[in-house]
Amino acid sequence: MKATKIVVIGAGSASFGLNTLGALMNSQRLAGSQIALVDHNAETLEQVNRLANRLNQEWDADMTISCHTSHERALEGADFVVSAIEVPPRERLWQKDYEIPLKYGVRQPYAENGGPGGFAHAARNIGPVLEIVHAMEELCPQAWFVNYSNPMMRVCDAIHRYSRIKAIGLCHQIFYGYYMVGYLLSDYLGIDVPAYDFPHAKLSLEFNAMQDLIVKQTTPKIEIQAAGLNHFTWMLAVHDKRTGEDLYPLVLERWQKCDRDFEPLTQRMIKAFGLMPVPGDGHLCEYLPWLSDPVTRPWEKYHIQLYYWAAREQYRADGLEKIARMGAGQQPVDELRTADSEGALEVIENIAKGGNHYHLAANLPNRGYISNLPEGAIVEVPAVFSGAGVQGVGIGKIPEPVAELLRREITVVQLAVDAAVRGDRRAALQCLLLDPVITDIEVAQQILDDYLETYRTYLPAFWPD
Repeated sequence: MKATKIVVIGAGSASFGLNTLGALMNSQRLAGSQIALVDHNAETLEQVNRLANRLNQEWDADMTISCHTSHERALEGADFVVSAIEVPPRERLWQKDYEIPLKYGVRQPYAENGGPGGFAHAARNIGPVLEIVHAMEELCPQAWFVNYSNPMMRVCDAIHRYSRIKAIGLCHQIFYGYYMVGYLLSDYLGIDVPAYDFPHAKLSLEFNAMQDLIVKQTTPKIEIQAAGLNHFTWMLAVHDKRTGEDLYPLVLERWQKCDRDFEPLTQRMIKAFGLMPVPGDGHLCEYLPWLSDPVTRPWEKYHIQLYYWAAREQYRADGLEKIARMGAGQQPVDELRTADSEGALEVIENIAKGGNHYHLAANLPNRGYISNLPEGAIVEVPAVFSGAGVQGVGIGKIPEPVAELLRREITVVQLAVDAAVRGDRRAALQCLLLDPVITDIEVAQQILDDYLETYRTYLPAFWPD
């Protein structure tokens, strides 16, 4: 039987690369597979290679490991390609995506996946991702591409409409819904919730640890069904796994009584639409037209905070040092036994080995899964991974007012992708004009011109020779 070949692009990532490597190397079902590690940074790649070989030996994984600084040399014969690439320097570019519109009076809520920053971010990442999938068309046309790069919808849409490769996008944001429900129903579910300051705690890595603690207690006890768009999904059902009880009425009741500083934007959207958004305020704010008014300053009312760029940059550096210490045998590796690949392991094991796995959230082209959203648009729905591939779970209709919000974002996404792939400045302007953050046509043009000039070296499609 042919060994499964898995290519991991971005293997040097301090979080994604480390967790993916740990999960794959610990899988008994994938023992004997080939793993090709790819990273443009040769020094980081060598450190990951040392760690991979240590795990291979100590865990008796029986893997064949290879390293490559170019994806072309790794792809031939691949069955799965797992990618989380970001054009570097990640945090500094993200901060600039935020600061450029600010010069023209536009304050974005978050600037990663939606707003003008979502356009700039997508335009940088789509080109390198398409280089990979077009190489796959020649070297491993039947392989699955597993994407973690943001903006998730835009990257997956580009792959779907501009390549022939099978692709799935994976994101763990649904677990923020588990965190919120776990907090709200902590007494009912028996969840231990540490005390913390709601509006300000999110600027610390300690908040992530507290959130993870609640999620780990909550996920065995409830199941959430959610659907919509990545970072813009809505809870359709929530049930007690122990009794089968419908908990949605109780969740909505608890929202009415909870601390006003607990996800205040989510609270307001529930009042307006009668449905619970899942991503939490930090991502939800990116897709709404009510968070950027310079007069009313709603980001203050809803405690909408920017990404903590400096802290995350330091976290990345610390993570790379950790990889180096583990690879050199200076730090234990036992914690990697429980590493979570955020779905990549489940995709690979169940497609390659004929399993059957229900996954809470996958980004796929809409094949009637959400019946009142456009066919072929990238949607996030539950899915089943099996030897037959990936099949989304149909959820029927999203309530129409929410569906209209989603349809607007789908149009913005597709215009951004067309602009980035073709270097189409008119499509880029239309993308910004339809984005909920923009309210002035001349300002949109100024922001676009500034982005294209500032990122000229990253956006060759817009600057033909």
